[in-house]
Amino acid sequence: MEKHFTYILYSPKLNLYYKGYSTDPHKRLLQHNNDEGRYTAGKGPWELVFVKSYPTKREALIAERKLKRCNPQYLQKLITGDENELNQ
Repeated sequence: MEKHFTYILYSPKLNLYYKGYSTDPHKRLLQHNNDEGRYTAGKGPWELVFVKSYPTKREALIAERKLKRCNPQYLQKLITGDENELNQ
């Protein structure tokens, strides 16, 4: 069964966060760093700082929509928190 993920990228150069959905966040990071994303092109290099998996695409897309409304302080709490699968 395919996993679905929300992810957060960070650009230290611009102090900017990007939130997205993917079935392969590590491959998606490479695409963003190769300027294959409309919003992220030219704004890298990007770092993958948060990943969380979901059993269905629907759940992941709902979570992504919520992530897009979060302020940077809340995102920082997520990045350093237990929900971040990169910290496990």
